[in-house]
Amino acid sequence: MIVGTAGHIDHGKTTLVRALTGVDTDRLPEEKQRGISIELGYAFLDLPGPPARRIGFIDVPGHERLVHTMVSGAAGIDHALLLVAADDGVMPQTREHLAVLSLLGLSSAALVVTKSDRADAERRAAVQADCEALVAGTPLQGSPCFVVSATTGEGMAALREHLQVVAARAQAAEAGCAGFRLAVDRAFTLAGVGTVVTGTVFAGQVRVGDELAFCPSRGGAAARLARVRSLHAQNRAVAEAGAGERCAVALVGVERDEIERGQWLVHPGVALASTRLDVLLTLWQGESRVLRSGAAVHVHLGAASAMASMAVLEGGDALAPGATARVQLVLHQPLAAWRGSRVVLRDASASRTLAGGQVLDPFAPTRYRRTPQRMAELDAWALATPEARLEALLRAAPLGVDRARWQRAEGLLEPPAAVAADVSTAVSADLRESATAVAVELHGDGWSLAARHVTAARQAVLQALAGYHHQHPDELGPDAARLRRLACPRLPEPLWRALLQHLLQTADVAIKGAFVHLVAHGVQLSAVDERIAQKIAPMLERAGFEGAWARDLARDAAESEPLMRVTLARLAQRGELHQVVRDLIYPNATMARLAALVRQVAAANDGVVTAAGYRDATQLGRKRAIQILEYLDRIGMLRRVGDEHRLRTDTRLFTAGSA
Repeated sequence: MIVGTAGHIDHGKTTLVRALTGVDTDRLPEEKQRGISIELGYAFLDLPGPPARRIGFIDVPGHERLVHTMVSGAAGIDHALLLVAADDGVMPQTREHLAVLSLLGLSSAALVVTKSDRADAERRAAVQADCEALVAGTPLQGSPCFVVSATTGEGMAALREHLQVVAARAQAAEAGCAGFRLAVDRAFTLAGVGTVVTGTVFAGQVRVGDELAFCPSRGGAAARLARVRSLHAQNRAVAEAGAGERCAVALVGVERDEIERGQWLVHPGVALASTRLDVLLTLWQGESRVLRSGAAVHVHLGAASAMASMAVLEGGDALAPGATARVQLVLHQPLAAWRGSRVVLRDASASRTLAGGQVLDPFAPTRYRRTPQRMAELDAWALATPEARLEALLRAAPLGVDRARWQRAEGLLEPPAAVAADVSTAVSADLRESATAVAVELHGDGWSLAARHVTAARQAVLQALAGYHHQHPDELGPDAARLRRLACPRLPEPLWRALLQHLLQTADVAIKGAFVHLVAHGVQLSAVDERIAQKIAPMLERAGFEGAWARDLARDAAESEPLMRVTLARLAQRGELHQVVRDLIYPNATMARLAALVRQVAAANDGVVTAAGYRDATQLGRKRAIQILEYLDRIGMLRRVGDEHRLRTDTRLFTAGSA
């Protein structure tokens, strides 16, 4: 368990910790000289067993200019001691430290009236009453109050007994599959040991020999990996350490100057970096003004801080004092945050604590952030358990849930057993009968789409195909990429492929090469059609890049023009011919060669194809080159932008294995 001391400067925090543990947490020469804490100090208290327990103490600075250091220490504590000197009473930093503890959501605490030897009984009683009034209406309301003197020992036995009871109750309240996360607050080099980082373990377990990553990485580089050489937890050598402990980690493979205070040392499976956080935020009740969208704030998270701008997502564009609402924090530099991480906001000048809250989604979207759908997703992120959150997210997300990203946002190395079982059942049920979800595995990342959204996506596909067939009766259908743009443009690619596969299995659609069509749109050829097709095949081949006109084919095949046009239309509907403009026909093989030249020209010009460039590549006239390019625009291989045609990167038309 980690206990943090908080309170105004010179109210006896360091002296109290020294009296409890025998350790002087003022370790810097400047701290000794000035008599104040500047950096976070650490000490440890062994409690009698069985079982043997060790409490870690974080002694935070009380000076107003060092509140940012206090915030980084308070973020990792399990139990707080809010100190008020009997001779001074409640002071400005007492109130700000109370605000920080409250906004971090900490409710396990005790009030400690220190320096009781410097005040008479009446004064001590008055300060005690002031302390209890101070925490009224905050999460610390009802906390026990102790009157102590670190100098004479008065009240110290009762305080130790209280800490022992709290430590006995403390239990790790996290999922067993949580990934290791340590907030780095110090990094240094020891002779014979190498690089060492220290911090509070927020989640998970670490063992000697484990490989860990630093996040966010510096300068956008890949996460830097290092191996654990040795561990010290609660100031003693151990083989493993876990959540709720102060930990020093000796590392192999990283230099001291590659590490920054505020980074996280984590299991690689949960490493992430965020520039947008959706947060459930509470504005401190003592604030005199509302906090508006667009406000510049300092965001404190773990041992890190960054500037950010704020956007209120609900209830208007302002947050009133004491109110709670969902907001988005747009960070000026990446920070590592996971679902449930606690944040504290200070004003732009970092002179006043404003608000605090809990991260809901560390992968907050740039667009559609205030829509009803997004609010439903944030409702899901606010639920109490990972199982409930995933279930609700699936119901709320018409574009599906990336389970790998969800797992990383939760800080989990693997889904809880109940989630894994539910997802497995859903996947197998869907592939048989579309009962609950569509899911595919892509590069190890699993996606899920709930049944109600599968039904909606299926209807969108069928309606888009029906409309396409009505508008283009002489074409077999759009290719899969174009159909996605028409029906489900925002559906992730893995789910789109799974949905198409499912529609094939249920015989809702048919696919020929890259073209998708309704089953009823597939045309059967008559004996006359088959005879004409055989007659014109060599003529089309000889026509080459110029193509063949319907009237010329009818003349050379000795068939009537109306009958020829009907047959050509049926062949085009089957995807066996291409009608570039009315009555200008190309066979598949020739069109594939023309498309290959398009790809060559695009590759040499950053994806751009011009009429002049394509004319030169095909040795055709400008008019014919333009007709072919416009046809490829129409069927979805190219996209017209001004006088240019741009190759669509998602199309598979005329590639290996397609039509």
